[in-house]
Amino acid sequence: MPFNSNDLYDKHLENIQVAAPIFKDFGGRKKFYGEIRTVKAFEDNTYIKAAFEEDGTGKVLVVDGAGSLRCAIMGDQVAALGKKNGWEGIIIFGCIRDSVDVGKLAFGVKALATIPRKTIKRQQGVRDIPVHFADVHFISGHYVYSDEDGILISDKPLI
Repeated sequence: MPFNSNDLYDKHLENIQVAAPIFKDFGGRKKFYGEIRTVKAFEDNTYIKAAFEEDGTGKVLVVDGAGSLRCAIMGDQVAALGKKNGWEGIIIFGCIRDSVDVGKLAFGVKALATIPRKTIKRQQGVRDIPVHFADVHFISGHYVYSDEDGILISDKPLI
């Protein structure tokens, strides 16, 4: 279903959060939305990959990578896995790599930046806990709407 974050904001302004404009679009799909699932992981993508191995139909993975700019916590192979398993997209408070190939996927990807250095897998992370970054709270089971103009968060579906 098509949507526009500006129209959603105008219609629901008292019931939504608006993320700070710190993210760049890297995926081949600029508009995406769905039910939030969260991962908190610092410089380790083990739990991101594990989430993307599950059915993600109608869901968006929100990753608190602590804003690290030291390594990428997602690349093209993990993004392709998420797309294959029905995820709508991912929002990463951290970096990605393989941005050209990620951009070829019909998959929503927002992140802070790109860097060639990959993550070291230490099997560390936590799933489905509330995370806070970009001036908003992301809670599993709530909803996120992302397009070229920004990111909105709601505790209920808006469309």
